[in-house]
Amino acid sequence: MRSLIRYFDGYRREAFSAPFFKILEAVFELLVPFAVAAIIDNGIPSGRKGYILGMCGVLILLGIVGLASTLAAQYFAAKGAVGFCTNLRQALYDKIQSLSFSELDRLGQSTLITRLTSDINTVQSGLNMMLRLMMRSPIIVFGAMIMAFTIDFKSALIFVATIPALTVVVVGITLWCIPLYTKVQQKLEKVLLSTKENLAGARVIRAFCKEPDEIRKFGSFNDELCRGQKRVGRISAAMNPLTFVMINLAIIMLIRCGALQVEAGVLTQGMVIALYNYMSQILVELIKLANLIMSLPKCAACAKRAADVLAVGSSMENGAATDCNNSAEYAVEFNNVSLKYSGAAADSLENISFKLRPGETLGVIGSTGCGKTSLVGLIPRFYDATSGEVRVFGKNVREYDIESLRGLTGVVLQKSRLFRGTVRENMQLGAENASDEEIIAALKAAQAWEFVSEKEGQLDSVIEQGSANLSGGQNQRLCIARALVRRPKILILDDSSSALDYATDARLRSALSSLDYNPTVITVSQRVSTVMHCQRIIVLEDGRCEGIGTHSELLESCPEYREIYDSQIRAEEGKGGAA
Repeated sequence: MRSLIRYFDGYRREAFSAPFFKILEAVFELLVPFAVAAIIDNGIPSGRKGYILGMCGVLILLGIVGLASTLAAQYFAAKGAVGFCTNLRQALYDKIQSLSFSELDRLGQSTLITRLTSDINTVQSGLNMMLRLMMRSPIIVFGAMIMAFTIDFKSALIFVATIPALTVVVVGITLWCIPLYTKVQQKLEKVLLSTKENLAGARVIRAFCKEPDEIRKFGSFNDELCRGQKRVGRISAAMNPLTFVMINLAIIMLIRCGALQVEAGVLTQGMVIALYNYMSQILVELIKLANLIMSLPKCAACAKRAADVLAVGSSMENGAATDCNNSAEYAVEFNNVSLKYSGAAADSLENISFKLRPGETLGVIGSTGCGKTSLVGLIPRFYDATSGEVRVFGKNVREYDIESLRGLTGVVLQKSRLFRGTVRENMQLGAENASDEEIIAALKAAQAWEFVSEKEGQLDSVIEQGSANLSGGQNQRLCIARALVRRPKILILDDSSSALDYATDARLRSALSSLDYNPTVITVSQRVSTVMHCQRIIVLEDGRCEGIGTHSELLESCPEYREIYDSQIRAEEGKGGAA
């Protein structure tokens, strides 16, 4: 938690000014009962109207100064809380962006979204209240007790007995609620995850008529969250009744004691009224403090959850190399590379070795789950190899600055996404300063210009969220164009043409082979027709390399490749002959 204090940088003045003005307001408020007592004891009995009006003027002045102090405190508290959470939210977002895929997989999307939004908003609300009340309430409570001692020692002992008892109740309920609020936030994450999955898979759910099941599942998570919130609410709700009972008992004792003191001539009526006012001030402040205390456990739990993410270290150490060796003999080298995901029972890749020269084309084929995506993910260092060495242009990928390494590669993932915005904005994610001519050239190479040119606005046409206004093939071609805009030295196409028809796929391969900057192209696919024209092909099975060579060589030497070929190409030829 202490590690979060540094996010007050730039807002430290506000963080100190808000409590200062609240303390100033509290001091003026503590003077009010004395002014009231003076009016009752000195002004009313003697009938001095001038004195009474003068003291009323003092009360008005105290009110005006207190109001000005309150407004200043509110302003600085709000600015400090918003500024702190702005810094914290930015730091949390930067941390998420710096994490490797391993940490992102472990933490989960729903957890990170909750901590970046709901948790930060809760921290902001709690911090705002804390800056305003954390200093004011203790000043009023203990200040009232001290002022009571200046009036009458015996009556002040009631304050001394009441305040510790109230402190025990408030602190006890707070400590009880903190772990419960943490559990409530975890249950909120389940609701968020269920909502996210239902929205993302709405079509699948409806296709399989699973709406009732998902409704029951969501209802179960929602009921768990409701029960957790009710339990915390019942515990925290006990604070106000308990404090009211204790304060009112203290007031009864105070009035009884004061009455006896007045009868004995020790105290005046104004002094008793002042003591009553001080006890009432304590009551009001404790109600405010109770509300603050009830929000603090949730705020502390949310702040801890944000701090936990900030404390996560990336499993990847960034290298220092920013330039590649353009004269290197090989663009990509795998030397006995194995990969085992965190928490997995077995290796996803085992002892993979191959070398790829600059400008060569490599196809990666195999059955579903054989490790194709894992293999190409090691090149831009989405994951680090468990053993062995991956080299890019003569250097181990661990030696590269990650940003520089990924600047060498253009990657189109299996589930590449376009963002809501114009076609131009999406293309410039690949190269920020790309001109329209460069974008159009990339779109033509990716076979996407044909449909983009027909849209109203062309490069200024809008892509809706989730590519809702595009077909699967159009989405894939735009993602390929986005990768081509940056003119990468290594182009990785991870099953990125699965939605394309054979003719478009063939035109795409032809366009890629004629690019003027001659990138090294690695194509991952389950279709033989997509990889058979590559200069070299790797056949994977259960994470092992079962064969490597040209199409004709693998047909002769690799049973696994021949089986895939027979099941796809010859089956298609048979259908054509039958037709």
